Formats: sequence, C-alpha cells, structure tokens
Amino acid sequence: MCALRALTRSVCNSSSYVKTSKPYLILNLITHQHQTRRNLILESSASEFVKLHKLTGPDSGIVEISLDRPQAKNAIGKEMLRGLSHAFELINQKSYANVAMISSSVPGVFCAGADLKERRTMSQSETKIFVNYLRSTFSSLEAVNVPTIAVIEGVALGGGLEMALACDIRICGENALMGLPETGLAIIPGAGGTQRLPRLVGKAIAKDIIFTGRKIDGKEALSLGLVNYCVPAGEAYSKALAIAQDINQKGPVALRMAKRAINEGVETDLRSALELEEDCYDQVLNSKDRLEGLAAFAEKRKPRYVGE
Repeated sequence: MCALRALTRSVCNSSSYVKTSKPYLILNLITHQHQTRRNLILESSASEFVKLHKLTGPDSGIVEISLDRPQAKNAIGKEMLRGLSHAFELINQKSYANVAMISSSVPGVFCAGADLKERRTMSQSETKIFVNYLRSTFSSLEAVNVPTIAVIEGVALGGGLEMALACDIRICGENALMGLPETGLAIIPGAGGTQRLPRLVGKAIAKDIIFTGRKIDGKEALSLGLVNYCVPAGEAYSKALAIAQDINQKGPVALRMAKRAINEGVETDLRSALELEEDCYDQVLNSKDRLEGLAAFAEKRKPRYVGE
C-alpha cells in the first residue's frame, strides 16, 4: 500500500507545474483499498510546494492539501506560506469540500517548521511581518468551516506542529517526532503554539514541552492527548482517509455547525455557549439535509445530502 501511494505521488510530482493565475486541471488515477478514484489538482497554487487535490467518485467531498518541498523537509518559507494561505482560502470558498486532510508527500517528514535559512536573511521587521502572517494563516486554518485532519508521519516541529495544532483532528504514525523547540533558539512559538498546545494538553504539560523543547514520539503524543490516533508507521494516511470517508458521509451543514458550536463555545461561558448551540441548531433545523436524513432513516437507505 505504501509503495503504491509513493508511486502515485511520484506521478503527481512529475507532472509539469505551470504558474498561472487561471485554474487548471491535472488528472491522475489512484487505487486505494481496491477502489479507484480520480484525484484532481483543482487550482493553480500560489506555491509549487503546496498542492490542493479533490478526490472524486465515492470520495467526492474530501480534499487534500499536500506539502511538497523535499529539499527543505517542508520547511515553511515565504512562498510555501503563500501557498498554504491560498489553499485554506480555496477550501472555504468551495462548496464541494466536506472535510480536508493535510499531509506530506515527503517521506519521513510532515513539516520541519519555519525555514531558518530564509529567516537568517530577514531583518527584524521582516521577521515580525512573516511570523504575524504565519500566525494569521494558521488561525485561518483553524477557522476553515469544514473538519480538518493533520496526517503526521515523521517530523513535525515548530511551525509544523503549530499547523497540526490548528487542525481539528491529528493522526500520527508511531515514528512521528513532535515538538516546539523554539526556546532553544531564544524565541518562543509564535504561530499559536503557546495558546493552542495548553488548550489541548493542559498548562503544565505545555510548559514542560515548550520550556524544554523536547521531542515527543507518537505513543507519548497519544497518551498526552496531543493526537487523536497513533498508528503503525506508514499507516497514518490510510487511517486519516478512513476517518475522512466517515466524516464525508455526514450532513455538510451539520458538520459546519458542529465545528462552529464547539470552536466558539469553548471560548466563552456556558450560558453563552448554549445560546450559540441553539443558533447552530436552528441552522440545521431549517436545512433540506435534515429532512433527507429523516427520510433516509425511514426508508432504510443511505442519505443523499446536498449541503443545503
């Protein structure tokens, strides 16, 4: 399975990259678990290092952002950051997206963090602008209106882990190494790490991870609640796809409203959060999909949701 995915991705990467302001299509056939589906690169990207794929056939509704900067271990520089920001905007704009996966096409690495070689060429003011842009981009990822899944195989350090923290679900292989090593460079995590990590694992554990800069493997990450699932090395993508397929069968409006209710509700008091839940429930109450769900249940068939 891994060899097949590697072959598939090498085919995708061998396709010529065309820098254009207009959308373009590249079509590949991919076999996964004995099923064939079409994988399309739907839009011209702001960066050749970030590719946006839309799965079709039975997986229509699943989109994948693929990080592809092998020579720098997917380190995030200015160009790659533009590509990520553009991809997140596109997912929010497109009605066909029900769930999004972020994965790496580079073996043994999810994302090594910020591009420190490029950082050395920046002035203090340029560094501030870049870090602010990185932080706002990850906030945009967190605010994407569909569920997002980070697929972590290998290294996810610094900004790479911060990107994963901005996702709704994190899945890693046992060989994953995660950490926020910024204090070793006399800086702090500046793209949400100091805020999202303690909200996820608690203040004391977050302080330990950030103060020491230590690396955490997949099993420890699972025990701390840093990831949702830890699977054997090389199987994170398959697990993520299976979860994405499960999510993709649910009502699109319900998914968006559930995400909004949870994300916004935890940041306020319970009374306000319950009012928010009522508002979100009203949105699904008035949807065509709710009626379709009831009809499908009564008729003992799979629902055909349209996202309305």
